Amino acid sequence: MPKFKLEYIWLDGYTPTAGLRSKTQIKSFDEFPTLEQLPNWGFDGSSTQQAEGRSSDCVLKPVAVYPDSTRLNGVLVMCEVMMPDGVTPHPTNTRATILDDPDTWFGFEQEYFLYQNGVPLGFPKDGFPAPQGPYYCGVGYKNVGDIARQIVEEHLDLCLEAGINHEGINAEVAKGQWEFQIFGKGSKTCADQIWVARYLLLRVCESYGVDVEWHCKPLGMHADWNGSGMHCNFSTKFMREVGGKEYFEKLMAQFEKNCLEHIAVYGPDNHMRLTGLHETQSIDKFSYGIADRGASVRVPHSFANNGYKGYLEDRRPNSQGDPYAIAGRVLKTISEVEI
Repeated sequence: MPKFKLEYIWLDGYTPTAGLRSKTQIKSFDEFPTLEQLPNWGFDGSSTQQAEGRSSDCVLKPVAVYPDSTRLNGVLVMCEVMMPDGVTPHPTNTRATILDDPDTWFGFEQEYFLYQNGVPLGFPKDGFPAPQGPYYCGVGYKNVGDIARQIVEEHLDLCLEAGINHEGINAEVAKGQWEFQIFGKGSKTCADQIWVARYLLLRVCESYGVDVEWHCKPLGMHADWNGSGMHCNFSTKFMREVGGKEYFEKLMAQFEKNCLEHIAVYGPDNHMRLTGLHETQSIDKFSYGIADRGASVRVPHSFANNGYKGYLEDRRPNSQGDPYAIAGRVLKTISEVEI
């Protein structure tokens, strides 16, 4: 009976953004294990800001499983953190309580910077490279450098080999900035895959001596460089099959009504990114527009031309946002709209 290396992955209790943690357990199975076969496990919550030392046990509950092609018999196990009873979700467990609907489809566009020696890849040690312009979807050493593409290609392959529904990659507007896209049916499914994809990217970068900078505006609020977002594309079954301008306008009115509630879970320091510049709307305003990348919600031409049916893009979530909380908030607002 072969032994499998089960890499249990979870979110710690650090704020304002949770970090990824993982550890390996060895178990024997006849073949690649199913989710139902994977046992709960424990960890020291006092080392992850999730418990006190005098009562430090926390429980890892497997919720999604993926093959890990970097290891012989490797398994990636995404987990929720539970209280010691194994039943009650830990207060830091944002996955357990969000709304979910398998007929609501989500696509996240995860932007990030690759950093080395404290600066984005391709930046001189002091100062800045040439202004942004040629870097977006760029090619050639002067635009993307010598190792960035190796990293993103390796990451893409690992995600595909893990069965993650990866939809693409591209160099982004700022030098050293990249993006990958993940699609999933249901808020939990898509968010699980974003977290595992983030984990895999961090692990790939270890061997290159490179860090991933998830902060939404790492070069500072006033620097003339794009920040990093995690645009959230979404559609319900009703939006895809029925839609209509009347429903769309009611939906946008509800998004505007809940503007502050959305911003609260769309990632920390978003005031640094949502300034009204660099393809953003101001954080204190809500707007929507057809093909408008400066709006809060971009309405694709395909949506408007198809009788207001299809998907919409909320451009406000940032690169550090928790995809569980983001998708859950989008679903909650949608649920408040009468059909």
